[in-house]
Amino acid sequence: MFFRQVQQHGDNFSYIIADDTTREAAVVDVSFNAGEIIRILKAENLALRYIINTHGHSDHTAGNEKLHSIKVIYTPGHTPDSICLLVDKKKLLTGDTLFVGECGRTDLPGGSSRNMYNSLFNKLLKLSDDVEVYPGHDYGSKPSSTIGEEKRSNYTLQPRSLTEFIEFMKQP
Repeated sequence: MFFRQVQQHGDNFSYIIADDTTREAAVVDVSFNAGEIIRILKAENLALRYIINTHGHSDHTAGNEKLHSIKVIYTPGHTPDSICLLVDKKKLLTGDTLFVGECGRTDLPGGSSRNMYNSLFNKLLKLSDDVEVYPGHDYGSKPSSTIGEEKRSNYTLQPRSLTEFIEFMKQP
């Protein structure tokens, strides 16, 4: 196993952990070390696969944006632990939060129409119209779409207040 401690000017440490065979790496607590971490990853021919933060303080997370290739978007609603994955700011893997032409159910245990509204309208619909949508199920007229197309054609995403959306989601 490859293991390297990286110290920033000061007292912050970051860590690079990698498998010797696959050369896949995880970086723990990027901090302000992104440049040095990138240099080490390249020099050691390591492929970054994971960024792990031990907690959310900025002195541990400051360099995440420079290293990440996948952004995790917390999107509760269908379930309390639902997430979507934004890959290279272009492809959105939506699981059961957003389908082509539909959204996930909120009537199952742990579901919340209030949370779904926030996830859809205040997170996903704020993304660029050209972001491609790849849902967890093939329930629509085609297997994938874009945020812009879903804004135009998905009946669950039509403009509604929170109260109207909660009532809408109660309908059979």
